Amino acid sequence: MTWASWTTVGIHALPGAVHTAEIGVINGDLTIHTTWSDDLAHVAVQYTGATDWYTMAGSPVPCHSEEASRAFHQAVVEAARGGERAEASLEELFHR
Repeated sequence: MTWASWTTVGIHALPGAVHTAEIGVINGDLTIHTTWSDDLAHVAVQYTGATDWYTMAGSPVPCHSEEASRAFHQAVVEAARGGERAEASLEELFHR
């Protein structure tokens, strides 16, 4: 079984941008973690420095390669931050 993971710490998420399956909307200083295995990207989020992780709403997402999963992780980070570099919103990324 092949797998890979990526973590980005210190993301200042825009209010209302990040939705979790467990607790709803979170924002502020977040850490996003993506694990890719079995052609799925599982995305989790936590308040930076906290111990609890939450599943991002819409996760897992089909990703058929490690490279696609890495690009997906970066797109999620940029969408959570908002800003001009974001090519899609989180809702668009998770509901393609």
